[in-house]
Amino acid sequence: MGWKQKVSGGLLAGIGFMLSPLSWWNDLVVNLPLALAFAWVVSFGHKPLFEPALVVGYWLTNVLGLVLMHKGTRKIVSEQARKYTWQNLVMDLGISLAYTGLILLLLKFGILKPLKSYFHTE
Repeated sequence: MGWKQKVSGGLLAGIGFMLSPLSWWNDLVVNLPLALAFAWVVSFGHKPLFEPALVVGYWLTNVLGLVLMHKGTRKIVSEQARKYTWQNLVMDLGISLAYTGLILLLLKFGILKPLKSYFHTE
């Protein structure tokens, strides 16, 4: 196994970890801000899309993070590349589903809302 494979696998795994929901701090400082920015952009034209866009954006960052981490780790430890299976995807989606419940609670209690709502009262 060459050093290029190890370095590229390490980079993939590192980026994946930063996007994955595996620790509270990266979820709080990376995934949620990315999902919130995504929701702000989507809801700019149509405010009712904010909540679904926040959930979709959050899911996208989490699933992408788990997939990248999985692929990067396999690239580091395996002599030959292995496929990302449906079982791996189902596991990654299950983890993201649990974290989505937390996001829905933050929406329900009004902690997360469209950007304009922080500055204007309607």
